[in-house]
Parts: sequence; C-alpha cells; structure tokens
Amino acid sequence: MIRDGIYYFLGLTTGGVIVAIFAGPWAGFPLFLAGAFCAWFFRDPERLLPAGPVALSPADGKVVCVVPEGDRQTRISIFLNIFDVHVNRAPIGGVIADVTYQKGQFLVASREIASEQNEQNIVTIRAEDGSKVVFKQIAGLIARRIVCYKKPGDIVQSGERVGLIKFGSRVDVIFGPEWRVEVTPGMRVTGGSSVIARRAGEVAMPEALSAALVEEAALCRT
Repeated sequence: MIRDGIYYFLGLTTGGVIVAIFAGPWAGFPLFLAGAFCAWFFRDPERLLPAGPVALSPADGKVVCVVPEGDRQTRISIFLNIFDVHVNRAPIGGVIADVTYQKGQFLVASREIASEQNEQNIVTIRAEDGSKVVFKQIAGLIARRIVCYKKPGDIVQSGERVGLIKFGSRVDVIFGPEWRVEVTPGMRVTGGSSVIARRAGEVAMPEALSAALVEEAALCRT
C-alpha cells in the first residue's frame, strides 16, 4: 500500500472506532468499510519490468484509443476505472525534462474530449538518445487529485513509480515516429509490465546533446 492509502486507512478506521464507542458498532461500520476500501484501492503490487528498447504502460487499465497526434506523433490513451491500480509508472527511462500542470474540467475520463479539456499533469521524459516521450496524468469525473513525485531534472528508470491519480482517471502517452505502437483499442494493459510501444529504429545522439542532457540534470538538481 502506498503512503496516501495508509493515511486514508488510519483516518477512517480511527474515526470508525470513535463513532463506534459513542454510537455503537454499527454506526462505525461505514467508516471501517471505507477504510478497508482505501487500503485495497491504494495497493501497489510489485511488477516484473520488461527490458530492452520498449515503452511500458504507465498504468493499469483499458486502451481506449490509439490516434495520430501532431507532427508524426501517436497518442495512446488508457482509461483507469475505480478498480484498477492507480499508481503511475514512467513509460521509459531518462531525464524528466518538464512537468507542467494544466487546469481543466473533470469530465468522464473515458471520453476522448478528456485528453484536452480535463485537469492534467504533463510529464516529458527525455531518453538517453535525445528522443522524448510525453506522459499525461489526467483527472476524471471522480478523480480530483493528481500526484506526481518527480520534478524536472530527476532521472527515472523505465517502469519506476512516478505518481498516482486518485479514484478513476486517464493516462495519455505520446510517442514520436521512432516508436512502433504495440497495442490496439480495447486491450487491457498492466502498469510497468505491458509493452505498449517498441523502438522502430535507433536514433544517433550527438556527443554535444549527450553532454547537454547530463548538464541539464545537474542544473535542475542544484
């Protein structure tokens, strides 16, 4: 269980004990039930992380669309229902180049319009070869809080935990033309374990760019 779940569980069960003492066991039962649900909802199972030139699913859920986006890019959208694990993971390894919070609405996350209009946190990861993958944490109708543990300059490994979205949400991943998408709408994916894209070719990285990436990470941490 992640830390947020522990706080919810302790708070609700403590409230249940207090209510049960003053109003009887049955009066505290709804709080005990809510505490048990939070303990289950905020579960954080270990995952077997595939290796190689692949991008991993950042979350558990159902692929709701795979569409062209922008300049030769492809967007994969994954809908998380309330029963899915809501811990988010980095789709690739690299340096966090940017984290941008965008205010918005709280429409049903399974709708296509949610990708643009809902509240979201946009994380850009720059790989060692200089390519970028954009990963969006998108709030939904019930989800009202997006949590991101990372900041610009942080180095992440593929499949590493980077945050969560509470109580139902959507995750978008945007790939450039160097990636070959491996999923189709309707497929179920598992965060950190399912391969959603694979490198279609190698991209040579100039030495100057490699040095710039190292310098960027160092400056962001100072």
